[in-house]
Amino acid sequence: SAGLLGRASFRTSALNAMEKKLAEYKCDTNEALSLKLVRFPEDVDDDGTTFHPEYSHQLFGDDEVAFGYKGLQIQLFYTAGNLSTLFRVKYSSKVTDTFDCVEPDDVEGKIRGIVPAGFTSNTDDFVSLLEKEANFRPFGTLLHTYTVHNEEAGELTYQIHKADVSCPGFQEYHERLQTFLMWFIETASFIDADDDRWDYFLVFEKYNKDGETLYATVGYMTVYNYYVYPDKTRPRVSQMLILPPFQGEGHGAQLLEAVHRFYCGLPKVQDITAEDPSENYVKLRDFVLSKLCQSLAAFAADKLPLGFSDEMAKEAQDKLKINKKHARRVYEILRLRATDMSDEDRAKEYRLEVKRRLFGPYRKNQRELAKMKKCLRPEELVSHMGQMDTRTQHEELEKSYQVVVEDYRRVIERLAAQA
Repeated sequence: SAGLLGRASFRTSALNAMEKKLAEYKCDTNEALSLKLVRFPEDVDDDGTTFHPEYSHQLFGDDEVAFGYKGLQIQLFYTAGNLSTLFRVKYSSKVTDTFDCVEPDDVEGKIRGIVPAGFTSNTDDFVSLLEKEANFRPFGTLLHTYTVHNEEAGELTYQIHKADVSCPGFQEYHERLQTFLMWFIETASFIDADDDRWDYFLVFEKYNKDGETLYATVGYMTVYNYYVYPDKTRPRVSQMLILPPFQGEGHGAQLLEAVHRFYCGLPKVQDITAEDPSENYVKLRDFVLSKLCQSLAAFAADKLPLGFSDEMAKEAQDKLKINKKHARRVYEILRLRATDMSDEDRAKEYRLEVKRRLFGPYRKNQRELAKMKKCLRPEELVSHMGQMDTRTQHEELEKSYQVVVEDYRRVIERLAAQA
C-alpha cells in the first residue's frame, strides 16, 4: 500500500507540475491584442499610439484567455483613414501537440474570422500603404462640420458624413471599420450591409501631413429605417462607436445631434429610437435631447412647473422626432434645472412628480397581484406577496429616484458647460 501511495503522490505532483507549466502558456487576450490607428510611419513602433480592447470574449470565451503561447502579441494596426490593415501574431514560444497532446488555440484563425481579406502581415508593406492615405476622402455627403480645441494641436476640424452602400469602396471600408465593434461593444454583432435600409453616419478628423489635408476615421453610427404603417419610417440606432483615441472629446454628442437633425428634416420620419441602448448611450441621448428641447416653446421655464403636457409631447414629436417616453425624461431634466431644490415645497413637488412615473411598474404589479388573489391558493399567494411588500417598494422607489436625479444632474452640468 505504501507503494500505491507513493505512486499516487508522484502522479499528483506530476499533474501539479504539468498544470504549472500549462499556466505559463495562458495569455490575457485584452492585453495581448494591440490596436493602432496609424498616420505616420513612426506611429508603428510608438507604444503611445497603442490601445487595447475592452472586450475579447466573443472570440476568446468568457475568460478572455488564449492558451498555448508565451509572450503572445497580436497586432491589428490600421491606417488612420482608409483602415488598410496590418495583422500579425507573434510569440516567444508555443506548445506543440506532442506536448502531452495539448493543442494551442487557433488565435490567427479566430481573428481571420472577423478581419476581412486583403490585410497585410508585412510591416514594410503596411508603411507603404500610408502613402496612399493622401488619396482617401470621406464617403457620402457632408452633414456637419465642427471644431474641437486640443491642448497640443490647437483647433481641430471634424466632419460628419452620411453614407450608404452605393458609395464606391464604402462596403469594403465598412467591413474593416466594424471589426472595432468586437473589441469595444459587449454584445456586438455585424450587420447585413446588403440591406439598403441601413444609413451610415461617419465622423472624420482633418489633419495635415507634409502640407496636404488628410482625413482620419473617428467613429460612426449605423441606423436602420423601419417601416411604420401606413407611410412613415422609424429610424432605429443600432450601433455607435467613437474609437478610443477620440473618446471623451464630445464627438458622440456631435454625432447624435447631427443624426437627429438629419432625420428631423425628413417628413416621413415618425420618431427616432435605439436598439437595446447601453447606459452610456442613454446618458448621451438625455444630454443631446435636452439640449435640443430647451429652445422649444412648450419647454419654456414657466411651463415646466405645471407638469408634463400633451403640448410638450407634440412639439418634441413634430419638430424633433422625439417620442413621448424620451420627451418625458427631457421634461424631468429641464424641470430639475428650473427648480430651486432648497425650497422644500418645490423639491417635494418635483420628487413626487418623478416618483409617480417611476411607480408605474409597481402599480402594474399591484394590479397583477389583485388578479392573482382571485385564483391562487393562500400558500401560493404568500410567496408572491413577499416579493411586493409596501416598505420594500418605497425603499426601491427612493433608490431609483436618487439614481435618476444623479444622472439628471450630470446632464444639467454638461448643458451648463456648453452654454
